[in-house]
Amino acid sequence: MQQNTNTENKFNAINNTKSKGYHNLKYLIVGVLFGIVFVKAEVISWFRIQEMFRLQSFHMYGIIGSAVLVGMISVFLIKKFNIKTIYGEPIKITPKIFNKGQIYGGLLFGFGWAITGACPGPLFAQIGTGATAVIITLLSAVAGTWVYGYFKEKLPH
Repeated sequence: MQQNTNTENKFNAINNTKSKGYHNLKYLIVGVLFGIVFVKAEVISWFRIQEMFRLQSFHMYGIIGSAVLVGMISVFLIKKFNIKTIYGEPIKITPKIFNKGQIYGGLLFGFGWAITGACPGPLFAQIGTGATAVIITLLSAVAGTWVYGYFKEKLPH
């Protein structure tokens, strides 16, 4: 009887591992498709980003505004209809407390975006199109994240 239980546990562990691999593959496919949309919509174009910061084109503002609108509608619908995750878990959206550090962080983020012409979201899509210089931006973003994590407890929040 004990041996059957061990066999069942091993079988369940193998199934759980396969399930996790399946979920990761699904996310990889969605990420690749999202990257293709970024490329086709010229969201990853350094020139489009520079046009936005120079107030020469509405293209990027239209894309960002559309994303904000879709996000607002999505959050509204999630709250109104108490939508759950695909696993049946409730989605909890906690209220955010304003902090002046968000202003400083946003300014720093915006300066980095304007200087490099790369937002963290499409970095991988830019690298995928052959813009290998963006690897420096990616490594800088990773280093900045690490530095923040290292000093997080010492920073005012």
